[in-house]
Amino acid sequence: MRFFHVKLGSRLLLDFRSCVAADRGGVSASEPYEVAFFAKKHGISKEDAMVIIKKHGSNREAADAAAAQKKPR
Repeated sequence: MRFFHVKLGSRLLLDFRSCVAADRGGVSASEPYEVAFFAKKHGISKEDAMVIIKKHGSNREAADAAAAQKKPR
């Protein structure tokens, strides 16, 4: 995780704003809430979501496309 130090008066603060947006670029299989959210978003099982996430890694676009194909019609 990257962060930047921001000086405010005599205090040194950490600025996490720049790393938050970059972190949303991928899906993490190690975070159960992300797997559950991904499964609910695409209407698939958590098991299918886990397989897709592991297969496509942190490439959210590829994972979304794979989930769209898996979604029951």
